[in-house]
Order: sequence, then structure tokens, then C-alpha cells
Amino acid sequence: MARILVIDDNDTMREGMAYTIRKMGHKVDVASGGKEGVALFRPEETDFVITDLKMDDMDGLSVLKTIKAKDPDVLVMVVTAFGTIEVAVDAMKAGAFDFITKPFSMELLRVKVNKALEAREWVQKNARLNEENKLLRDEIAAPYGTKEIIGDSEPMQRVFKLLRKVAASDSTVHIFGESGTGKELVARAIHDLSPRHDGPFIKINCSALPETLLESELFGHEKGAFTNAIKRKLGRFELADKGTIFLDEIGDISQTVQVKLLRVLQEKEFERLGGEQPIKVDVRIISATNKDLQKEVDAGRFREDLFYRLHILPVSLPPLRARLDDLALLVDHFLKKLQPRTLHGVEQIHPEVFATFRTYPWPGNVRELENVMEQALVFSEGKELRVDDLPPHLHQRPTSIPAKVDGLSFALGDQPLPQILDDIEKALILEAYEKANKVKAETARILGIKTSALYYKLEKYGIS
Repeated sequence: MARILVIDDNDTMREGMAYTIRKMGHKVDVASGGKEGVALFRPEETDFVITDLKMDDMDGLSVLKTIKAKDPDVLVMVVTAFGTIEVAVDAMKAGAFDFITKPFSMELLRVKVNKALEAREWVQKNARLNEENKLLRDEIAAPYGTKEIIGDSEPMQRVFKLLRKVAASDSTVHIFGESGTGKELVARAIHDLSPRHDGPFIKINCSALPETLLESELFGHEKGAFTNAIKRKLGRFELADKGTIFLDEIGDISQTVQVKLLRVLQEKEFERLGGEQPIKVDVRIISATNKDLQKEVDAGRFREDLFYRLHILPVSLPPLRARLDDLALLVDHFLKKLQPRTLHGVEQIHPEVFATFRTYPWPGNVRELENVMEQALVFSEGKELRVDDLPPHLHQRPTSIPAKVDGLSFALGDQPLPQILDDIEKALILEAYEKANKVKAETARILGIKTSALYYKLEKYGIS
């Protein structure tokens, strides 16, 4: 239940809005003028303010500025008559959260109020997170080795717990995750936390080089081994002796390189290209890929014996869409990280930015989020980052309601919108539930929600 302040000098309009909001289950304070509304406003108690723009004693724009001066985080919606939209736009620039144009239906008012209260929850949550952010990052960094790994969600807590166990051993590690999920950061953290932390951490992207150059980079070469080999070169495995080598995108290496890599894993030795003398190394191997190596094995593109040698300690990283509870932490991290490069003056994020972020699928994961933040900060104006500052593909996405979801079909007007949305949600949950073989934790992971939220929805829809 929220406390909402309604300010309007029209008795019928004011009481009509107050009645509707009370029917929604909220407390309402009413004021018949701007000055009275400002006097009734309580920064610690008022969750949302609705004010008319045109009032005799004090106009809505002045009310907005006065209230925002008392509480910058409070959300204010202005009520404007047709023909004064320009004034409403000015109010939005002055900090109004939303506006509604007369005449309007009470159903639209309910939608606007719910939207504002959802945004208010984001504001409050972000305020708490901003205070806790530094402490959380320090707590995460201390046990897990790097301040670059940001997250406090359930999926990331599982990753952190796994990293602690994996780092303590000296076994081969394979990291699986979509592009942009932070595989290199995790590999570095494992090295930093391992007994080898004083040794070198050597990395190589296996997909960035053709086969011949990759062999030379990994194993080195002797002078004259091939054209332009004018002197001996040490390979990455030699350079990583007594330390860790990180083989990124290992799913892209050729069969020839796979054979040589298998020998290193089995015998801890290799020869440089053009050389005959075996070279012994003491190296821990961490590999990573965004491919499903088991499928690559089944397709005959990756050796099964090498797969099992690499896959001793698997670490799976969640995509960003499965850890949306980390968005506030990540955004705050990138605000600070990107400030020297973008020279932005942004101090806060508008709640609708987070709402947009939560509905975007993030195919590029955390790396894409950083890219989006950098673009937005470069083009932002003022101290608040707003939706219009984001790249167009985020805030100009088309919205549509599917006509059919796994056999569920409907036409607009057949049912109320809340019932349609419930039917769609139930159908999607059932589909994920079957896909996960009715394992609730896996169902929640597929849907990208917390397990506790899934239990609530299963009970809500009577799914056993």
C-alpha cells in the first residue's frame, strides 16, 4: 500500500482520482490547490504525487519544482488539459515522471499509478544499492580475487562459491559461457586465488589466429622452422611455466592443434615447431568457449579424449538475462569505470532506464551492457541518465502482443488485458517446466526468475 498525494483545484476531478486510487488499496491525501499540496507533502511518507498544471494559487510546475527540492527522488505526474502538451513537456524536463491528458479514463489512471509505484520501488532499491555498493564490491573482491567480477544475484553467488573450490585445486578447468559473460575475468580470478598466483598468467584467443600461427604462438618455433622464422621464439606454454595458461575460444582449434594440445595435457611436454628436443612444462590449463563442446564432439569436430581432459572442472557462467538482479550493481560499476573516458556528469539513473534494461534480452551480455553504458554516457546531457540517452535499439524496440503461445490464442477484446497476460505467463511457465523435466531450479533458470518467485507462480496458477 502506497501513500499518494492528489493536488487539483477541480473538486470533481480531485475526488474522482482519489476515489479510484483508494479503490486500488492506497492511502490518499488530497489538496484543492498548489500551496495546500506543498504543505501536505511529506518527504518521508509520500510515495507519489499527482498534480494539476493549471491552478489559480500556485501552478503545477511550481508545485513540481518545490516538491522536488524537498525530495529529489519523489515521482510526480502532472495532469494537463488538451492543448497544453508543451507545458507538460516542460514539466517533464523539470523532473516530472509522467503526465496524463484530460479527459482520461480511470483505467488509464490506474495504469499510470501502477507504473509510477513500480518505478518508485526501483528508486528505493537503487538508493539502497548505491549505499551498499562499495561494501558489496569489496566483500566480493576480497574472497574472489578481482573487483571486476560484479554480482550479488543467486546465479553469481553460485559461481563465486564454485570458484573458491576450483581455485584451491590444480586441476584443468573449462569455463563455458556466452560471449560477453566474463570468461577471461573468471579465469584470472581462478589464477589469482590459486597456489600459482605468484606465477605468470598467460592468455591466448585461439579463434584469432590461423592454424600455423596458433601452433607457433602456443608451442614456439626454432629459427628457420618456416618462412620469416628468423630467430627462436618461445611459445605461450613455455612462458606460462609454473603458472596458468588461459586458452580462450578453444572450440575453434583445428584437429592438428587438438592432437598437440592433448599431448601437453597427458605428458606435460611438447616440441617447438622445427625442433626435436622435448620441452617439459608445469602449467595449469584453463580453457573457455561459447560453443557446446559436447555437441562439437558428437559432430566429430572436437576430439572426445581432449574434451574429457579439458572438462575435469567445469564452470558455467550465467548470461546477463539470468542475473538481472545484478543490473544496478553493474550499472553503478560502469558509471565509475567509464567516467574518465566519457567525461560524463551523470549522478543518477532514471527508473525507466532500469525498466528498459530488464526487458532487453542482452545477447552480448555484460560486455554489451558496458558498451551501451558508454554510448549513453557520451550522449547524455545533465546529471540524470534517461531512456532517450540509450542507443536506439533499446528504447525504440517495437512492442507487440503475441497472438499465440503454445496453443494459447486470443483476440484483443475477448478478455481483459490482465487475464490475457496471466494466460500467456502460465503458458510460458508450463513450457519451461516441461523443458526442465519439472525441475524447479532449472525452470527458474530458463525463465530468468528467482526460485522463490517460481514457487509463487506455480501456486498462483495451480501447476503441480
